[in-house]
Amino acid sequence: MTASLTRYITLATGLSIESQTRIFTSLVILVSLIILRYGIIRIVWRQTDDVRTRYLWQKGLTYVMVTLLLVMVGRVWFSGFQSIATFLGLLSAGLVIALKDLIANIAGWAFILIRRTFTLGDRIEIGDHTGDVIDIRLFQFTIMEIGNWVDADQSTGRIIHLPNGIIFTRPLANYSKGFQYIWDEIPVTITFESNWKEAKRILQEIADRHSSEITERAQRALKEASKKFMIFYSKLTPIVYTDVKEHGVLLSIRYLSGPRNRRSRKETMWEDILEAFSTRDDIDFAYPTQRFFNHTVEGKQGGKNEVK
Repeated sequence: MTASLTRYITLATGLSIESQTRIFTSLVILVSLIILRYGIIRIVWRQTDDVRTRYLWQKGLTYVMVTLLLVMVGRVWFSGFQSIATFLGLLSAGLVIALKDLIANIAGWAFILIRRTFTLGDRIEIGDHTGDVIDIRLFQFTIMEIGNWVDADQSTGRIIHLPNGIIFTRPLANYSKGFQYIWDEIPVTITFESNWKEAKRILQEIADRHSSEITERAQRALKEASKKFMIFYSKLTPIVYTDVKEHGVLLSIRYLSGPRNRRSRKETMWEDILEAFSTRDDIDFAYPTQRFFNHTVEGKQGGKNEVK
């Protein structure tokens, strides 16, 4: 800065020469860091087309540049360690009182990154919200919502921004961490008059056919998950359970599925079930209905004789 310009600014604003020098130096540092960040991002974007890699570089550079900016500008404005310590002490006290929610969000951000409770791409459920994590920032993270008014675990198209501090106050379920599979069930109800043993055999055969590959992968995933968590399953193969309801015999298929293809797996299994049952004259689906039962006509032979 020239001497004449410095004197003019001093007369116009009342800023001392020392303050002007510090402001000018701070601006130079800011512009230099912005140019450096822009140059690095351009290099990264030329080297890769992967969206995740680009995103991580862009977010990481932002955090690094902001940290460097604070340190370098702080050294310009605060010459001694004592001044910096005093400033930080006063600043911290003010932030704790006035910005407790923001501090909780920053603490939540650090907790998410350090503990890796979830990362980009994970499917999570926190509080009343469920979705895929698409962004993690200093004060909030963003999910692409699934479920809600949409049947099954499919996207609604809505983007939900949640404060990082919610990680300390709401239970978190991560579909993608640890054991990367979930248990799902398909309830199939047939009439009491149906051949339930044959129906159960058919359902077991369908479940086994659709789960052979995923069971092998799940066994390997379980071994890896057991290194970090106390996860124990004695059986990963599908099974059909029998129960009795008011309107028929309930056969429930319990099977493993990936978090993101639960609906498609259920669809293909239901199609096979419908096709298999359509060829059987001794198996009928049941549903809540009202019927009249004539014991003397429909009852078992021993019961009919007793009534007579």
